[in-house]
Amino acid sequence: MKDLGLVAKTKKRYKINTTNSNHNLPIAPNLLEIDFYASIPDEKYVGDITYIPTNEGWLYLATVIDLYSRRIVGWSMDDTMKVSLVNDALNMALISRKPPKGLISHTDRGSQYASYAHKDLLK
Repeated sequence: MKDLGLVAKTKKRYKINTTNSNHNLPIAPNLLEIDFYASIPDEKYVGDITYIPTNEGWLYLATVIDLYSRRIVGWSMDDTMKVSLVNDALNMALISRKPPKGLISHTDRGSQYASYAHKDLLK
């Protein structure tokens, strides 16, 4: 391409803020602040949802990451962003890792994570 004077033309990446914090569900306090360091496994988990475009529509991937190892310890995929998406990911992490009491789970303030079903699972 260089020899022919050709350059790639890329599309501008489309970014959208997808977290819906406009809900009436109670929000948990931010216990992590900006401390993303963990000194032992299963001390702090972080979770989020990623949107994956496919030929058949959007695919949603929820992940749970252990901040100690930086590894994904739970995940779930679905074509909808219901509470079950994030709960299935957290369930996978809880069943496979069996963290002790006192685990901190940090996520955004979206309605799935603020739901009563998700908070019940965290208890």
